[in-house]
Amino acid sequence: MGQKLGFSSVSSPFDDLPDDCIANIISLTSPRDACVAASVSKTFKSTSEFNSVWEKFLPPEYSSFILGSQVFTLKKELYLALCNDPVLIEDGQKIRGWMKTRILSPRTHYSAYVVYKTRSGCHGFRDLPIQVGIGLVGQKATKRFICFDESADRIKRWGRRELMKSKERQDGWIEAEIGDFFNELGSEEIELSIIDITSPYWKRGLIIQGIEFRPVKG
Repeated sequence: MGQKLGFSSVSSPFDDLPDDCIANIISLTSPRDACVAASVSKTFKSTSEFNSVWEKFLPPEYSSFILGSQVFTLKKELYLALCNDPVLIEDGQKIRGWMKTRILSPRTHYSAYVVYKTRSGCHGFRDLPIQVGIGLVGQKATKRFICFDESADRIKRWGRRELMKSKERQDGWIEAEIGDFFNELGSEEIELSIIDITSPYWKRGLIIQGIEFRPVKG
């Protein structure tokens, strides 16, 4: 006999929390986690749609990305629209961001990875070293170089630049380490940057999913 799928009726200690509290907890995760949380219960499904949740996943300057003819009732709709139709940031030459370290575990050594993929017809990135940096605000950031579209059919001369190797993940995205840092007390701010300092030419076909922070093993 067929079975109907639905939300579990098992009670959860989270059910007694105010909706705003649950929404705040979800906003400290990730867009993927928010979508997974929506399947936990009816309460989680409704709170995971709150604008206060998805606004945390949007860049600070997101309002400048909205055309005059576009209307988004929900911030989640805006987030998904930007994912489906990416925009250039600072004329495509620079990506820069900041993050509070309080959302990370204190006294933990972290590595940061840029997660990306290239579209068919990717242009302007072939064998181009892109400078990446990460560090605590107010301190000297570590500068390295990555290549978003590295060819394997010829020998490249990178000079004295430290080129961080990329690798393809099981989910189809590609990742490259951009640096590491030690989160002492979780009361500081991290600054990261991805800057093209070598080529002024137009580029296209690069999709950056985001930056992942993972504790260093060992």
